[in-house]
Amino acid sequence: MTAMQAEAACRPSGRRPCKMQAFRIWDINQKTFYLRNNQLIAGYLQGPNTKLEEKIDIVTTDLHSVFLGIHGGKLCLSCIKSGDDVKLQLEEINITDLSKNKEQDKRFVFIRSDKGPTTSFESVACPGWFLCTALEADQPVSFTNKPEEPLTVTKFYFQEDQ
Repeated sequence: MTAMQAEAACRPSGRRPCKMQAFRIWDINQKTFYLRNNQLIAGYLQGPNTKLEEKIDIVTTDLHSVFLGIHGGKLCLSCIKSGDDVKLQLEEINITDLSKNKEQDKRFVFIRSDKGPTTSFESVACPGWFLCTALEADQPVSFTNKPEEPLTVTKFYFQEDQ
């Protein structure tokens, strides 16, 4: 097993600590993520408001699967299905305490797909549902099961924070 594979397979037995990395994320329309009333929002931040930008904390669970969080991995993004509705929820849980092997943690796992310069994130708990932003600014980050629909954006620029 290479060091990279060992890193990618973090915590299957709960022994190895996960490596958390911080990333900047913005959609293809240049909207960044920020928090408003405990909800993740995508919008255009300018001037002094640029400091409101949320960095995405990521822990890789295997080659393409990741946990996503904010606030130093203390708030994790999860996919919750209620009837036909799928919602993005921020849950107060430490990202490094999650395990991809636990069924209850499945709602926190996302499949990261890189296509050229952009990345998309599909929920493992709700296959076919992708993290998205609305075309309008200052709207909640959510999920769509129609990634090609022109009313939502599912392609993000995802760059390691320096």
